[in-house]
Amino acid sequence: MKRREFIKSSAALGTLPLTGLKSGSSVFLKSPKSPFSRYCGFNLLAKFSGREPRRKFNEEDFEIMAEWGFDFARIPMSYWNWTSPDDWYTIDETVFQDIDEVIELGRKYSIHINLNMHRVPGYCINGRDQEPMDLFNDTAENMQKALDAVNFHWKYLAMRYRDIPNRHLSFDLINEPPHMTTEARYVEVVKTLVAGIRKEDPDRIIVADGKDVGRTPVFGIADLGLVQSTRGYDPMSVSHYTAGWVPREEFETFDKPTWPLKGDDGKAWDKSALKKKLIDPWKPLMDQGVPVHVGEWGCYNRTPHDVALRWMRDMLSLWKDAGWGYALWNLKGSFGVLNSERADVVYENYKGHKLDRKMLELLKAFS
Repeated sequence: MKRREFIKSSAALGTLPLTGLKSGSSVFLKSPKSPFSRYCGFNLLAKFSGREPRRKFNEEDFEIMAEWGFDFARIPMSYWNWTSPDDWYTIDETVFQDIDEVIELGRKYSIHINLNMHRVPGYCINGRDQEPMDLFNDTAENMQKALDAVNFHWKYLAMRYRDIPNRHLSFDLINEPPHMTTEARYVEVVKTLVAGIRKEDPDRIIVADGKDVGRTPVFGIADLGLVQSTRGYDPMSVSHYTAGWVPREEFETFDKPTWPLKGDDGKAWDKSALKKKLIDPWKPLMDQGVPVHVGEWGCYNRTPHDVALRWMRDMLSLWKDAGWGYALWNLKGSFGVLNSERADVVYENYKGHKLDRKMLELLKAFS
């Protein structure tokens, strides 16, 4: 679909009468104890990259999650799957058949689908410089062009899925916006995208990641009726030990991780430090009635297993006390409970996969 066709179609849809709330987003999100806040599950990565051959979602993943009692799947997506960075306004609609299918799989297995734009026109936390313009740090003209393109894509998604009830589907605007000295530009971006989505789909549940790579609450959008999404990766020396894609300055130490951990600067990391860093800053936002959810977290497979589990237990305990759910990165892979390829785990054979039973039971205990 090209821009001109989309605008024509969108205008026609805008003349249709509204039929009321889809599960009632205003009711669904009326307090920080919203059902959304306690969703627990995994990130599924079939549309994460966009640089690989087209991948579909696997029904087995949903069978497994449902069997284990999880109810949430976050779907990080790169717009490169359906659009070229050289032409932001031409959409290959056939790719969205895969998204249609994952929404249907969620409905079939009673797992809520959260569509997240991991890469948008003008920004991605990974390979940001691969975008032709920058959504957050460029000339005013280029930032506006990028924002217009992001809005175009979200309006397309909103129009396509406007009849899907909120109990099955929500939108997560932009994965991990960058570190910023103020929240002003991000607030402008979020308000624009929320207005665009609500023009097509007035009651859709919308999630906005915290600023500073998801770590900082955004009070300038507290009145928009959104969920805010945080992260569970601190300290990075535990969660991402030896991960080559993480900037060196983000590590507290390069020593083999322990839990509790002591950084090279002498700072002690333990459960109380996690609470102070990751929970307490979000309480004023929750006091305003904003639900909070942990959109990503996990521990890379190079961290010793016993250290990973002790750190994860403290995280999960804190989130349960706060009333927050989570989406582990990922189900299958180096952060996951299946096929993680940890060298120090005795795996259990589970449907032909290597299951980290201790990690799974820990997750289930706090879900």
